[in-house]
Amino acid sequence: MVSSRAIGYLLALSLSCTMLAGCDMVSLHPSGYVAAQQGQLVVISTLLMLLIIVPVIVLTLVFAWRYRESNTAAPYTPEWDHSIQLELLIWAAPLLIIIALGALTWIGTHTLDPYRSLTRIDSSRPLSIEAEPLNIEVVALDWKWLFIYPDHGIAVVNELAAPVDIPIHFKITASSVMNSFFIPALAGQIYAMPSMATTLHAIINRPGEYVGFSANYSGAGFSDMRFKFLGVNAGGFDRWLQKAKASKDELTREAYLELEKPSEREAVRRYGAVAPDLFDAIVNRCVDQGKVCLREMMAMDAHRPSGRASAREPIALNPGLDAVVCRADNSAAGALLPSVYRD
Repeated sequence: MVSSRAIGYLLALSLSCTMLAGCDMVSLHPSGYVAAQQGQLVVISTLLMLLIIVPVIVLTLVFAWRYRESNTAAPYTPEWDHSIQLELLIWAAPLLIIIALGALTWIGTHTLDPYRSLTRIDSSRPLSIEAEPLNIEVVALDWKWLFIYPDHGIAVVNELAAPVDIPIHFKITASSVMNSFFIPALAGQIYAMPSMATTLHAIINRPGEYVGFSANYSGAGFSDMRFKFLGVNAGGFDRWLQKAKASKDELTREAYLELEKPSEREAVRRYGAVAPDLFDAIVNRCVDQGKVCLREMMAMDAHRPSGRASAREPIALNPGLDAVVCRADNSAAGALLPSVYRD
């Protein structure tokens, strides 16, 4: 007779399978070329690992059945402890899988480097050398997303649009705490960090409305830190731009400082004009024009005569500034704490 606990396990398993059947596996069926390649890596890596996992599970069951206590026909060899053939089989197969996974990871890491410009529209179409990317500056705020289109002079909160088959160049930063910019249908996630500008190259190949969000916990409003990504044709993108340009709101430095204040569940907001070099000022923590930019403080440090710093008392130019400036390249990040010293 089947126990009530076993019935409970079966019901839980059935419920889980039913819920998973309704999931949209967007990461394995994306609409962007970069995300499609990443999805292929997941599938290939899984299949390679299953080459070991499946035989091990099957052999475990076979051995348990063959050498069960009630099977008196099974050979009994208590003195047996070694077999060169079995050792070679047991170690060679996983070693080959690890080598294959290592090669796959190395190639994929360089091919899908987010800092690397795209060379193809999709698997069958190369990208023209003359093709100009769409530049988008992304700022993770508490708890909303700001998208600045520097070439078009507009900005939008919690909505993003790009034309199909046009490469996109994202520059990403954050205003306070670290977040992670992630549109599963487009490309893998990339971190948004204060005082640092990271980069992501991507392209969308099919029109549609997709979900973007923060994949890194960042506080009370994190769960609602979502936005819409619209993949549209050229005409649809022009109409979207005109809708933003028609807004009478301007994203001045003062307006940004007000927008930067924590808020949750923000509706889409459009700005028809943007202050010059606003993104650069956000990265360098000097949107407030009364503050000295981190870039300038670093330049002061770089020109200070060596050996004199230890004999002087450090003074903070920006009270409360606790950001550490990191190198925004692909190498290991080196941290610099900016400060200047009295004569």
